[in-house]
Amino acid sequence: MINFPSAILFACTMNSVRSAIAEGLMKNMFGKAVYVDSAGVRHGVVDGFAIEVMQEISIDISRHQAKTFDHLDDRSFDVIISLSPEAHHKAVKLTRVMACDAVFWKTFDPTTIEGNRENRLFAYRQVRDQLMKKIQKSLTSGILPEE
Repeated sequence: MINFPSAILFACTMNSVRSAIAEGLMKNMFGKAVYVDSAGVRHGVVDGFAIEVMQEISIDISRHQAKTFDHLDDRSFDVIISLSPEAHHKAVKLTRVMACDAVFWKTFDPTTIEGNRENRLFAYRQVRDQLMKKIQKSLTSGILPEE
């Protein structure tokens, strides 16, 4: 049997793209078998491009409510998976007062891409697909890969 965390928090800078996508992917793959949440260091609003690329794979994150670490309903996580350096810094600080692990998955911020709509969507798809591969790898191996 694979020893997998029962509660996972995905974290990024504003909880509007990377961590929202990761939360949606994980919930889609695990349903209710694992408690999954996400948060940001700063408050944001779910990004329209993130919603669109997730809809392309039939996952709806349009009702995602971006929140910060300070606004989490639950703080009982086995692992915090950070997707940005700023979030990882916050996660490491939390491990001093919470009994959980902090893992860093370096993930590109697609909001930095400029240009036409297709170029920007391509960047969001790359992030979605990278996160999906990392989550799938963790499912098959029972471990959470670090970068």
